[in-house]
Amino acid sequence: MITKLGELSAAPALRRIDLLAEVTAEMINKSPNAEDFGVAEIDPSFSDTAAFCDKYRLRPDQASNCVIIKATRGDRELFAACMILGSARADVNGLARRHLGARKASFAPMEEAVALTKMEFGGITPIGLPADWPILVDKAVADSEALIIGSGIRRSKVFVSGKTLAGLPNAVVLENLGVKKEVSR
Repeated sequence: MITKLGELSAAPALRRIDLLAEVTAEMINKSPNAEDFGVAEIDPSFSDTAAFCDKYRLRPDQASNCVIIKATRGDRELFAACMILGSARADVNGLARRHLGARKASFAPMEEAVALTKMEFGGITPIGLPADWPILVDKAVADSEALIIGSGIRRSKVFVSGKTLAGLPNAVVLENLGVKKEVSR
């Protein structure tokens, strides 16, 4: 288990299930490598990536964001999660859409994402998503030794390796899913 990143120290996730969404705790509890997950309490007003990294002295590439997308294929809607580094944006309309075989893909509306995941906005994580949702993991995320991701709630973060994320059920590693963010001047 990763125990320290930036100014945060983690406890074993299953010892602090009060810091996990119910669906996240259930998934970790069922995981054969539950001991790989750590969790740290944070100030919920700093749960968004940029503010979080500044407050707890992490680089954006030490955080991974879970972006929920909604895609349409024919008359069917499907949802998926994209795991990208905090320093990148998800290629939703390119690689993600093509991988899902969808005609159209976009960010899922916040209310719908929250209702379907049973997680809080700003804390959504791939751990505990509906079982039929694909989890698209950028190769840069999968290659990371230590990351901080959402816990399902805004007041904590999960410590995990990219290898563990890539090993989640329905996870697929894709090269270039995360596109470097443009720096505004």
